[in-house]
Amino acid sequence: MPATRTKRYHHGNLTNALTDAATRLARTGGPEAVVLREAARQVGVSATAAYRHFAGHAELIHAVKVQSQAALAARMEAELAATPSSADPAETALRRLRAIGVAYVRFALSEPGLFRTAFCRTEGPQGLEATEIGSFRSYQLLSETLDDLTACGQLHPSRRPYAEIAAWSAVHGLSLLLLDGPLARLPGPVAEQAIARTIEVVVEGLSRD
Repeated sequence: MPATRTKRYHHGNLTNALTDAATRLARTGGPEAVVLREAARQVGVSATAAYRHFAGHAELIHAVKVQSQAALAARMEAELAATPSSADPAETALRRLRAIGVAYVRFALSEPGLFRTAFCRTEGPQGLEATEIGSFRSYQLLSETLDDLTACGQLHPSRRPYAEIAAWSAVHGLSLLLLDGPLARLPGPVAEQAIARTIEVVVEGLSRD
């Protein structure tokens, strides 16, 4: 019975359980599927109990957005960890930039619900827009890689400002075209070629003198 199951949760446990349940909803249905009452039902508690931890939908979707962003960053970090280094620091930085782009698009295609939730428009617990660009670990990883490119001479300092926006816009736009646009009908091998070519254009555009 729900009354019995609520005894299993103490302090932040119910908050985490509700967030995890809502994240599962987002995984299968995107941000539109995140409903506090449904998350409470899946956890096995009453809606009243759930509202003690989340004031409403805005707080819950914000928490799920944070988890979705964390999942994207984890995919990018895994791709970076699997990318071999080179004796040449410049080549290592270029490889890492490619890996970040590949991981980003592949996450979008393999986890469309979380991808859409990671970038949905939300309000944070204090009513602030929860899309502070610098707070995303995915964005930080891109920034760090571009800093490495600059440090090793592959990206001229005069071209460093807003380089994140240019690179991010390219791979994000491609991801949306492959998910919801006309590129969604591309055969698998052709889609992979489109991904590789887009990322190479970004890398060449940033690193070319």
